[in-house]
Amino acid sequence: MLQLQDSAARRFTRGPRTFRRTVLVLGELLVTAGFIVFLFVLWQLWGTNMAADARQREMVREFSRNLADPAAAVAAPAVVDGRPTVAAEPATGTTLGVVYIPRFGADYARPLVQGTSPAILDALGIGHYEGTAMPGAVGNVAVAGHRQTHGAVLDNIDELVPGDRIYIQTRDGYYVYSFRNSEVVLPARTDVLLPVPAQPDAAATERYLTMTSCNPRFGSQERVIAYSVLERWQPASAGPPPAEIAGQVQRAAGED
Repeated sequence: MLQLQDSAARRFTRGPRTFRRTVLVLGELLVTAGFIVFLFVLWQLWGTNMAADARQREMVREFSRNLADPAAAVAAPAVVDGRPTVAAEPATGTTLGVVYIPRFGADYARPLVQGTSPAILDALGIGHYEGTAMPGAVGNVAVAGHRQTHGAVLDNIDELVPGDRIYIQTRDGYYVYSFRNSEVVLPARTDVLLPVPAQPDAAATERYLTMTSCNPRFGSQERVIAYSVLERWQPASAGPPPAEIAGQVQRAAGED
C-alpha cells in the first residue's frame, strides 16, 4: 500500500515539473522568435538603407564620371525655340540620370533608373515608370521610390512645399521641375500616371513630373503623390550646373 502511494505521489509531482518544462521551452521559443523578428525589422529599417545608400552613391559617382569622359559624353544640342531635348526611352535597368532635391538635404542625390520592379526600387534608387514621358517631354514623367527602407529615397516626400524644385540631371542637361501639390490616394489609382494626371480624357500640353511613394511612412495602405511641372531646362552644353545645386552635384560626384 505504501508503494502504491509513493508511485502516485511521484506521478503527481512529475506532472507539474513536466508542465513547467513545457512552459519554459515555449517561453524560450517565443523569445527566440521575437529576437528574429526584431533583427528582421532592424535589417529592413537600417540594414537595407545602408546597403542601398552605398550602392546608389556609387551609381551617382559612376554616372558623373561617365559624363566627364569625352568618349562617353553626349553633347546636348543648343536650345531651339526653348524646347528641351527629350531622350528616347532606354532599356530596363538603365541609369537615366540623377535626381537632386534641395528640400531633402544638401547631400541628396539619387539615381534615376528605368523601371519600377522590386529589383530596381529595392536597390538602385528612384524608378521611372516605363511607358510614361521621359524628362523634359510633354506629358507625365512618373517615378516611384521607397520611403522608410531600401535607401528611403522619397522618405520626405510629404515635406515638399509649393515652389520647391526637383532637378533631374541627364546626359542632355538639367530639367528643373517646380513642385505644385500632393495628395494621398489608394494603390488602385493608377490614373495618376496618365499624361495628364488623373484626367484620362485630357490631352497633355504641359510637362509634368509625378513622384509616387507609399503612405503612411511605415505602411503601404495608401500612396502619396507629389505633382510638379517643368519650370526650365539647362542643356549640358550651357556649362556648370544650376547654382542652387552646384554644391550637391560636386559632392555627389565625389569632388569634395
